[in-house]
This record gives sequence, C-alpha cells and structure tokens, in this order.
Amino acid sequence: MERTLTIAHTTIGDTSDCYVIAEIGHNHQGDVEKCKALFREARECGADAVKLQKRDNRTLYTAAMYNKPYENENSFGATYGEHREYLEFGRDEYLELQRYARELGITFFATAFDIPSANFLAELDVPAFKIASGDLKNVPLLRHVAQFGKPMIISTGGGLMEDIQRAYDAVRPINHQLAFLHCTATYPTVPEEMNLRVITTLRERFPETVIGLSDHYNGIAMSVAAYVLGARIIEKHFTLNHTWKGTDHALSLEPIGMAKMIRDLRRTRVALGDGVKRIYPNEAAPIQKMGKMIVAARDLPAGHLLTAKDLAFKSPAEGLPPYEVERLLGRVLRVALVTDEPLRFEHLHEVVA
Repeated sequence: MERTLTIAHTTIGDTSDCYVIAEIGHNHQGDVEKCKALFREARECGADAVKLQKRDNRTLYTAAMYNKPYENENSFGATYGEHREYLEFGRDEYLELQRYARELGITFFATAFDIPSANFLAELDVPAFKIASGDLKNVPLLRHVAQFGKPMIISTGGGLMEDIQRAYDAVRPINHQLAFLHCTATYPTVPEEMNLRVITTLRERFPETVIGLSDHYNGIAMSVAAYVLGARIIEKHFTLNHTWKGTDHALSLEPIGMAKMIRDLRRTRVALGDGVKRIYPNEAAPIQKMGKMIVAARDLPAGHLLTAKDLAFKSPAEGLPPYEVERLLGRVLRVALVTDEPLRFEHLHEVVA
C-alpha cells in the first residue's frame, strides 16, 4: 500500500523529497512585518511550508493560568494571558499573511490549539491543520478538525503508542488525510531522548500513513537521520536571530542552518538511490588508477611455464584483473615478456586437451 499525503499541490510519500515545515510559532513576536520576513527567509531556504500557532486564549486557559503573573525576560505582558494575547494574530493579520505567502509561493497553515481556533482556520480555508503534541489525547479536537476534510499532521510528543492508536482511530474513520510526527516534547531535545527508531515503529504500525519528525534537536543532523529511517515530513523551529526575545529562539534554526538542513535532506534522497549496485562512469578513472592488473614479475622468456612467482599485481588496472590469475598458472608463454609487462591471454599457447 502506497503511503501519501497531499498538502496544497505537493504530494508527500516514500519516494518524495522531505516536506519541510518552518515552524515560526510565535517567533514573529507579534509583529506582522517580522513574520513576513520569516516567511521570506524560509522560502529562500527552500522550505515547503511555514506554520504559525493559533490560540483562542480565553477559551484555552483557565482563568487562574490566564491571570497568572508572568514576569520574566521572555514575557510580553504582566500576566500570562497578556503575554499570549500580545503574540496572537487575528483575522486581518492572517489574511495579510495568506496573501503574502501566495506571492512568495510557500504554503502557509497553523496549529489549532482549540476548537474556536480550528474554526477560525477553517474559515480561512487553510490547506492543512497541525495538531500539537499536547492535543494527541484531545479526541474531541481531533474529531472536530477531521471533519474539515483537510490534511492533518499530528505530533506525538509525550505520548505512548496507545495514545497514537487512539488518535488514529478517532481521525481515520472521518478523514484519511493523516500524518504522524514522531516527537520528544522537550525544548531542546538531547540526542539520548530522540529515539528516532520510533519512526520505523510508526511506519510499521501505520503502513498507509506518512510519518515524519517534529525535531527539537539543536542542530540539523537528526532530521537527515530521520529521513533515512523513513520520515518524510520534518518540522523545525525557525528564527532570524537566536538572541531575540522569546522562549523558542534559542532552539530554532537561523536561515543558514535551515538552508543547510534542507540542502542535506534533498541530497540524502538522491544519495539513497534505488539499492541496485552499479558502476558509474565517474568511477572508471579512479578505479583504473587504484586497481591492479597482472604483470610479469621479472623478465620471462618465450616457452616459459608460468608459476605464482612469475606474476605480480600492480597499478594501473590496464590489463587482466587479479581474479584471472588461476587461468594463467601452468600455461606456457608464446612470447617473451619484460618486467611489469601486462599479461594477456594472447601471450599464451592454447591449452592442449
């Protein structure tokens, strides 16, 4: 069974390039122009999509959490609610960003953290929905979003296989356009907790579902390893400057890192090849230079019976290869040979039956 997922006009599958999502989240700091710059740089890096996060903060948080004092170096408000509201874009900003993404030629969607936000995004006709790890167990939200009939990408951080199966069982009867992202919900994630082989486990458990990685590792190597294991979507946090105010900037890739990661992912698909061992034209010259041929180990007269001591194996490989040596031993020379002269079958008398 072929596993594919189509987002906008891009089909993702086992034979495709990796679909790269530049996760902007709230790294735009509530500034639409800064967000546009992030879109622009992500497009220049080669990302397939840019993604924001949409929250209806009054609905999402308890009053106690919303009104909790939030005074730290990354805060944009005196309370957590004020902080979140400062970073939140509304309809006008989303419409402006949609227009800009179309101009750039990059796909734009968002994570829906609650049902009002999901409805907001559906009204804007986003091409896909992301579900965060925190909502892997939120079956009501999963079913609600599934009803929109758009591709759904669900992160699986902080969950067990039974939680992923539950999410699958909730979505698939309604919407077959589903992908799971393996994820460790720590920021950043240390290598010992990446557990990338879960990608293989998920591919085996859900053979018709595209599997990817939401990568919180502080670098680019894990995404390439994930692609080799079968991940075909990579979500990676993206910023223009690690030192900007905000909690995600330190673990986000700057443009040079994003561009290198995408370059390496594209090269990896080509480098994996088709599994058929073949000789490439560009190998001919190096192999001739490094390879060996059978030559005379010393001057040999005509009529000489060849023994192992008469033969040597030397570069370049312009004559008989060493594996032919058994066909030479015990044969008689028709002509004299000088030291280092390549042996050829025409130098030998025919074997008498």
